[in-house]
Formats: sequence, structure tokens, C-alpha cells
Amino acid sequence: MGSPMATPELDEQIEVDVAASENLPWMCIVWDDPVNLMSYVSYVFQTVLGYDRKRANELMMQVHTEGKAVVSSGEKDKVEGDVKKLHTAGLWATMQQAG
Repeated sequence: MGSPMATPELDEQIEVDVAASENLPWMCIVWDDPVNLMSYVSYVFQTVLGYDRKRANELMMQVHTEGKAVVSSGEKDKVEGDVKKLHTAGLWATMQQAG
């Protein structure tokens, strides 16, 4: 015969809102690296992600000066695809859920 399970007494009720976190968008983050030229990173943002030259340069400079930039966001499947495309182009990219 096993020992009885302990049941803690809680003074306060804890509410967990799981549904809200499931609805948060995902973000694709590109990280600064010592390998790729700034001009190449800007080119990839234009050709792979479809940004115009001005926005691509802004994002590239954010990666260069701050070490990272969020370059796309949305549904998990879309962001996973963006990360894979950026990896194929040789950039360091990760994804995480907003929040």
C-alpha cells in the first residue's frame, strides 16, 4: 500500500490564461554574425523577404548596431518558412513567440 498523496492548501486562486499565449504571433529574428557583409544581408532581406531597399537597409542596420532585428512575424508556419529561407541564404535566424 502506497503513501497518501499530499494536497497543499492554497490561500489564493491561481488563474492561467493559456488561450491568450496560443494566439500571440511568432517572430523571425535575424542575428548579427561575423561572416555576412552588410550589403549581402540587405540583399537577402530584399530578395527573400520582399522588402524595398530602404526598409531592407533599415533592418540590416538594426541587426548590425543592435545585434538582432525582427524581420517578419505572423503565424507559426509562415515564420518557420522565413527562418528556413534565411538559413538557406546563410543568415543566422531564429523564431520565438511574441510576449
